[in-house]
Amino acid sequence: MIRTHPERGADLLKCVEIESDIIDGALYHHERYDGKGYPFGIGGEEIPLFGRIIAVADAFDAMTSDRIYRSHGNIEYAVNEIRAGKGKQFDPDIADIMLDVIGRV
Repeated sequence: MIRTHPERGADLLKCVEIESDIIDGALYHHERYDGKGYPFGIGGEEIPLFGRIIAVADAFDAMTSDRIYRSHGNIEYAVNEIRAGKGKQFDPDIADIMLDVIGRV
C-alpha cells in the first residue's frame, strides 16, 4: 500500500493546475539512481530531473524530521547517508548539490 503513494500523489496533483515537473517529482521520487526503486524501476537519467531532486530532499527531510515511530536524526547522520547513497539511491550530481547547500546552512 505504501508503495502506491507516488502514483496516488501524482494523480491528485493532476487534478489541480500545476507544472508537469512537479507531478513528475511526486511520481518518480522513490525511483533510485541504480534502478532499484519504485514504482517503475527506472534509473539514472531515465528518472525525470524533479524526481531526482525530490528524492534527495525527501530523504533528507525524512531523516531529520520527527516521525510518529521515531525522533529525528541529526544532520550529520543525514549527510553521511546522502554521501553513501550517491550513485546508488541518489543522482550523484544532485546529492553533491544538496550536500553543498547543507554545508552552507
